[in-house]
Amino acid sequence: MKNIKISSKFRYQTIKSVGGIILFLFTYLIMLALAIALTVVCIYAAIAMIRASPGLVVGALGVGLSSLGILVLYFLVKFLFKANKVDRSLLTEVRRKEVPQLFDMIDAIVKKVGTSPPKKVYLSSDVNASVFYDSSFWSMFFPIKKNLQIGLGLVNSTTISELEAILSHEFGHFSQKTMKVGSYVYQVNQLTFNLLYDNDSYENMINKWANASGYFTFFVIIASKIVDLIKWILAQMYGLVNKSYMALSREMEFHADAIAASVTGYEPLKESLLRLSLADHSFSNVLSFYEKKVTENLKTDNIFKNHEYVMKFLAEENGVNIEGRFPKVDENTLTKFNKSKLVIKDQWASHPSTEDRIKRLEATGFMMDENKSDPASVLFENIEAIQQKLTYKLFNDIDKKSEFSVISHERFKSEFISEYEDGSFPKKFNGYYDRKNPTAFETSEMMDLSGAQQFNDLFSSTKVEWVNESLALEQDIETFEQISNGLIKVKTFDFDGKKYNKKDSKTLVPKLKQELDTIYLRIKENDLQIFQYFVKQEREKELSPQLQRMYDKLFAYEREIDEKSKLYREISMALDFINVTTPFEQIRGNFAKVAGLERKLKVEIRMMLEDKKYEQVITPDIRENLDLYLSRDWTYFGYDKYNEQSLEVLFLAINNYVFLLSQGYFILKKRLLVYQEGLI
Repeated sequence: MKNIKISSKFRYQTIKSVGGIILFLFTYLIMLALAIALTVVCIYAAIAMIRASPGLVVGALGVGLSSLGILVLYFLVKFLFKANKVDRSLLTEVRRKEVPQLFDMIDAIVKKVGTSPPKKVYLSSDVNASVFYDSSFWSMFFPIKKNLQIGLGLVNSTTISELEAILSHEFGHFSQKTMKVGSYVYQVNQLTFNLLYDNDSYENMINKWANASGYFTFFVIIASKIVDLIKWILAQMYGLVNKSYMALSREMEFHADAIAASVTGYEPLKESLLRLSLADHSFSNVLSFYEKKVTENLKTDNIFKNHEYVMKFLAEENGVNIEGRFPKVDENTLTKFNKSKLVIKDQWASHPSTEDRIKRLEATGFMMDENKSDPASVLFENIEAIQQKLTYKLFNDIDKKSEFSVISHERFKSEFISEYEDGSFPKKFNGYYDRKNPTAFETSEMMDLSGAQQFNDLFSSTKVEWVNESLALEQDIETFEQISNGLIKVKTFDFDGKKYNKKDSKTLVPKLKQELDTIYLRIKENDLQIFQYFVKQEREKELSPQLQRMYDKLFAYEREIDEKSKLYREISMALDFINVTTPFEQIRGNFAKVAGLERKLKVEIRMMLEDKKYEQVITPDIRENLDLYLSRDWTYFGYDKYNEQSLEVLFLAINNYVFLLSQGYFILKKRLLVYQEGLI
């Protein structure tokens, strides 16, 4: 392996992370020592009290006093008895005899990197590769062999060289001594999570103890107050440790990338990084497709074959070239829609951005010796059988409930394309409407067609850029307002290549709003000219005038959505109390207020179910939920607890209501655009 130097920033972040861990452990040990001292004092005082005045009442008070220290001490050490195991139910272990070529590659990488081989190798369905291990508190002090997980979605999306580069990156982590720091931070996080959130059994125990005798209740209350203070201290330490480690984790990623580049050259890892976002998005699309098919008792026997098809299909739809068997994604495609000039370093991100990783990779200068461009799947002698096995595991839980039929790959392609086209706008408009809606205006005032422009000018790349720039400005303005209000906590940020302080965010907002207003005016003027162009086309073809009516209908529905969304916001706010501890009488009073809003909601839902406009988007599941919700007046709270099933019906009905509102607009917008396309 080529010589990889550890950067000064890497060393600094390592020292800082280790310092944070030491501070955390020091704080924890102080609290533990104080808890032990409290326990000893409480027990000693209880014994002294009982000896001084023996009796049933004093004895009960003595036991309660003793429990005060014991409850606090047990809270601090309960994590020692819990191990954390990675769920392997969706993983499949593979051995050398099953995939010898894969293990030959792993052996070669291990030798080049100079690290130890994995304990076991597992396959998952993910578009990812990772290192994992089971752990407990004691694994901070004893070495643990790590396992390698390789996603078949990743294998499906890479060449041999690219997979080799990705695995070299993972083995780069194997070789990092800082992985031990990561292990410590992981244990600190598990400890903190256990103490802060995993307290159901502890709280049940102290509640039972408090209810056992009125003499114990007072001491349980005191113990709970002390535990709350401990939780607050731990929460502060958690932030300190993790912020330091996230910075180290980003440096570890850069270092592992450099190790991968030293093994394969930087190009394979760069190519795979650029493609993986598309690959992951494609896999998510396939999963979403089958989530909807579950209700029809339909599944696939090879989800990875579907995945490969969708990846190529979406690449072609977005103008990405296919080289060999894989899309060739470039940096411009990656940042196609991101026109923001704002750069804020995310202190909580565990990975650097893809753009930053590529810059650092290219800076290594390590060139590729041999481009193994065959698909990585050829490393698996019986890849289809393995794909089917992983697919079976994905569907295993739902498959047990009823009989399922398998969708052929050809049927999948046909139905996926149909669904995609149903949810897309015509390509003729160059993506102009994909992220924006037509600007509202009075159509009757725009019937002078003397200045109508040409189609290509109206939907040029420049006009689409206006849309992307306006969206970026909207996002930047919102971010600056959150910075100035303290919702986003940063000291400095970069904007348009310059560094600014937090206080500068207030002065930047008015300038950006002025810039945004200028772009809005340009876009509105273009939308007016688009309308005039298509009215002219309609007249020249001597068609009955429909365009103006379609525009008016769309704008009216837009105003209607604004009004109906108020009902959604009102009922959501009225139900907020469910998420906090609320007295029983107040809960009943709150639901009485919700009942008035529900009556309005039910009227709106009945109108939707009768409106033919929504027919194509009301699925059997949505109709079943809405019919069930409308079937009776639901009771959401009993004598002393919420009725979870009734609340589930309510919240699903509210979500379906909002979904149908948005789909109603989409339907009208698409009808308009399809009609316009027909006029070209």
